Amino acid sequence: MKEKLLVSACLLGENCKYSGGNNYTPAVEALKERFELIPVCPEQLGGLPTPRVPSERVEDKVLNREGADVTDAFRLGAEKTLEIALAHGVRRAVLQERSPSCGSGTIYDGTFSGKLIPGQGVTAELLRKNGIQTCGGSRIGELSDGMEGLL
Repeated sequence: MKEKLLVSACLLGENCKYSGGNNYTPAVEALKERFELIPVCPEQLGGLPTPRVPSERVEDKVLNREGADVTDAFRLGAEKTLEIALAHGVRRAVLQERSPSCGSGTIYDGTFSGKLIPGQGVTAELLRKNGIQTCGGSRIGELSDGMEGLL
């Protein structure tokens, strides 16, 4: 039986990112050879439409480019993602980088200028607080126990 791995659905080619497109990453899809992939889109799980106005995290809030506070939707999506992870016994997740939901290590700074800062997306932060190891799609090799060198 394969270990279950939570994965941002956009990395598997699902058109769920804010622009209506995806962030398909062949190296992430290739993980299906060794893992049972559990795709999620926290932003959709939180009730946000696709496409949607881009959002960025500003401290404990998430604001969209129009200035609307969408924090509650991001938190709801994070909570639902955690529920899915726990229900499947997930220990690790590969998430979309820089995202206000899934960003793991760096996120946009909240100015919509493209500047990156150290930080976590709302979902990545909640998963980590609950013992689930996370990494971005381009950093699969950072996960331990059998994931090294998979890029």
